[in-house]
Amino acid sequence: MLGFDEYAALDGLGLAALIAAGDVSAAEVHETALAAIGAVDPQLRAVVEGPWAQPLDHAADGPFGGVPFVLKDILCHAAGVPMHLGSRVAGDGVPYDEDSLLMQRFKRAGLATVATAKTPELAMSAWTEPVLGGPVHNPWDVARSTGGSSGGPAALVAAGAVPLAHANDGGGSIRIPAAYNGLVGLKPSRGRIPLGPGQQELFFGNAVEFALARTVRDAAGLLDLVHGNAPGEKYGAPLPRRPYAEEPGQRGRLRIAVALEDWGDVRLDPQVRRVVEDTARTLEELGHEVVLARPPIDWEAMLAAFTTTWCFQLVGSVDGIAELLGRPVDGTSYEATTLTCARAGRKLGPLQLLGALDQINVLSRAFAGFLGDHDVLLSPVANELQPPLGTYDADDPEIDAAGWVRRVMAPFPLCMTYNMTGAPAISVPVGCSEEGLPIGVQLGAAMYREDVLLQLAGQLEERLPWRDRRPAVHVAAATRPAAPAV
Repeated sequence: MLGFDEYAALDGLGLAALIAAGDVSAAEVHETALAAIGAVDPQLRAVVEGPWAQPLDHAADGPFGGVPFVLKDILCHAAGVPMHLGSRVAGDGVPYDEDSLLMQRFKRAGLATVATAKTPELAMSAWTEPVLGGPVHNPWDVARSTGGSSGGPAALVAAGAVPLAHANDGGGSIRIPAAYNGLVGLKPSRGRIPLGPGQQELFFGNAVEFALARTVRDAAGLLDLVHGNAPGEKYGAPLPRRPYAEEPGQRGRLRIAVALEDWGDVRLDPQVRRVVEDTARTLEELGHEVVLARPPIDWEAMLAAFTTTWCFQLVGSVDGIAELLGRPVDGTSYEATTLTCARAGRKLGPLQLLGALDQINVLSRAFAGFLGDHDVLLSPVANELQPPLGTYDADDPEIDAAGWVRRVMAPFPLCMTYNMTGAPAISVPVGCSEEGLPIGVQLGAAMYREDVLLQLAGQLEERLPWRDRRPAVHVAAATRPAAPAV
C-alpha cells in the first residue's frame, strides 16, 4: 500500500515512474488517491462528481500512466460524466456523449481521472464560492478563498490529493488559484491547445485550456502531450523548437522587465511587492538583465473592452444553456451577477463589440512591441493576499455589470492582459506571506514563447524551491480513512 507521505511527495511524473517500474501498481495508486480525497475534501469541499471506484479509461502506457487527475467542472469534458458548470441551471448535470479533444489527449497521456472539481458559476469569477454547493476552502487557511475560477482543482492539488488537475483561464483562472494555493499555473498561448469539438472560440479568444501542477516539469511534460493544432480549429500555434520537457534545464541570459505599478482599484500589498522584488533580485543573481519598466497599458480602456466581451459572452452562454436545458433565466437558475451581466450584454450592440475588439487589437500590438524589447515581464499575479471567504459575493443584486467585472479583475490587474493579447503567462509560487500563505509571481512572454517561461520557471524552482511547502490541510498530515463511498 502506498502511504500518504510518499504519494504526496511525488509529482505526476514521479508517480508514473514508480508505476512503470513496478514498485507500485496503478490500482494501488488509485486506491491511495481515493483515500487522499476522502481525507481532505470534507475540509476543502472541492469535489463535485466522484471520486469513482474506477478511474476513467486511459492509456496505461502513457507518460503519465495511472496518475490520478481531476477535471474542472466546465469546458473540457468526458463521455458519460455530467458537468454542473458551477450553476443551479445545470440541474443534475449536463451529459456528454463524447470526449472533448483535450480530454482525449489527457487520456492518451495516461492520466487517470478520478473526479470533477468545483468552479464558480460558468467560471465567471476569480473566487470559487458558488451558490451551488458552497465555497471551496483554501488548504493553507480554510477561512480564505482558493481564488478562481479553477479553485476546486487547485485546492485538491495543493492538499496532495492529486498531483495535477485540469484548469482553464479566461482572465487569470489558472494563474490566480495557482498563486493562492502555492502551485505552478501555466496559461498557454491562444491556439496552443484545442477547444473542440464543441467550441471554436470561447470568450472572443480570451479563454484557453490546460492544467495546474505542483512542479514545472509536470507542467512542461503535460504540455508536450496535449498541445497541437486540431483540424478545423479557428486558432493554431507553431510547433515548439524542442520538447517543452527539455526547457526547464536550459540556460541563457534573458531581458526581464519588472512591473510594480498600482493599476486598478486594489493597491499592491507590501508583502506581494516584497516577493516580486526578491524574485527580481534572484533573477539578476542568475545572470539575467533585470529592469523596472511599465508596459504600455491603458488599464481603464483594457477593462472596458474586457467588460464588453465578458457581457457579450455571458448573455450567449446564459441564453444558450437555458434553451438547451429548458430552464428559466432567473434567480432560481443563476446568481445575481450572472443575470446582471447577461442583461447588460443584451443592451450592447455590434458597434460596441467591434469597438472592444478594436481596443483589444490596439492593446495586443502595443504589448507585443513591449515584449519585443523584453523577453519576459515579471509582475504580481494578485495585488492582495487570499481574501476571507465571502469578501466577494457573486450573488449580490446591488452590483452592476461594470462594477462586478471591475471587482473581479481589479485585484489581478495584469492577468487579463495575457488573455486579451493571447500571449502565454505562468504563475510560480516563489514566496510566502508573514502568515505562511503562498504568494505567486507572474512571468509573461511574447506569443508562443512558452519555452522561455518554462526555462525561467525551472530556474526559479531550483533556486527558490517550493515543493516541500505544505498547507495546513494536506494528506501527509491526515489519518488514512476508509475509501470514500462511491
